Formats: sequence, structure tokens, C-alpha cells
Amino acid sequence: MGLIIRESDYEDKNDGVLLPPANFSMVEDGIFRSAFPQPHNFPFLKSLNLRSIIYLCCEPYPQENLEFLRANNIKLLQFGIEGKSEPSVSMPRDTIMEALKVLIDVRNHPILIHCNRGKHRTGCLVGCFRKLQNWCLASVFEEYRHFAGVKWRNSDLQFMEKFDVTCLRQCLYSIIYQYHGYGSNKRRLLYREENIQKPQIKSN
Repeated sequence: MGLIIRESDYEDKNDGVLLPPANFSMVEDGIFRSAFPQPHNFPFLKSLNLRSIIYLCCEPYPQENLEFLRANNIKLLQFGIEGKSEPSVSMPRDTIMEALKVLIDVRNHPILIHCNRGKHRTGCLVGCFRKLQNWCLASVFEEYRHFAGVKWRNSDLQFMEKFDVTCLRQCLYSIIYQYHGYGSNKRRLLYREENIQKPQIKSN
């Protein structure tokens, strides 16, 4: 699990310092997570050499952020999930599934996942990704709570527990495993583009 970096740690901002978004962490090589990036985070994001961003909110992306993506040739892939005012409401399974298909395609890496605060929607997507990586549920839940803090939701834990990754494996009949890494093998998954329902891609 990567180190969480919060904006509150950087109250005294100095020129030239690269400031990550709140709740930023590396999920694994080429995959990052965070809260909503602000303009002062743009130099840090540029240093990641991102190809794509998975955006898990329904609201339009701010124009200033779109201009940054356009200038750096970064694709915005939006999977709109409503922010939940009622904690008992579960995540939309189909939307998480489609976002997961994009996440595991290494052609989209390096990639950043974010919602508003980087806690519930982002946490559920990462948790389902961990299940695909065969993490035990206890570790999946521990990571989720680590980022959600005191605002963790039991409905999110139930969603991740019930999420069936075998459905993803079955629909991705052309999964290819690529192994690489430093000192250890790391599994990567690819899928054939024609078998995927296209996410909403914002033109920059």
C-alpha cells in the first residue's frame, strides 16, 4: 500500500514544490489514485506522465482541468457515479465493471483514478481491482478503510464482498498476461478493444 499524501500536509506551499492531490497514492506500477486534482497539483500530475484519467463523478470536468489534459495529451474517461447522501445505497455494479475493464488495460497506463475525495467511489473501484488480483477480503477492506478514514461505509464493504470478478474474466475471453517488474513478477491484464463497451471519453 502506498503512502497517503494529504493537502493539509502542505499548508506552507513553496514555489517549485510538486504538490500531489489529496489522498494520493500509487495503487501499483502505472496506477494511481487520489481526490479531485486542483490546479496547484498540475505540475505533480505532469511528472507522472499520465495517459488517462478515470473520473468517477457525474459532474462536468472543470475547464481548467480539461485544458491541462489537452495540453498533456491525457484522455479523460468518465464513469458517472452519483455521490451518495444515503450510506445504505450501493455502488452501481455495471458502472464499476466498465471502469474496471478500462483500468486493467495497460494501454491506458499510467492512469489516475479519482472521484471527489478519493474515498468511496475510488475506494470501491480499487477494492474490486484488488479482488481481481486475488487479495483476501481482509486486506481489501483494510486498504479501503485506510483511505476512507472515519467516513468508511458498510455498504461499500458489502458491495466489494459481493462483486463477482469471475464475470469479468468470463467476458474478457482474450485476456493476455504480461509479466514484468523489478525483482518480482507483476501480472498485467489486456483485453481486446472490440469486446468492451466504450466508456464516455471527453474530447479535449
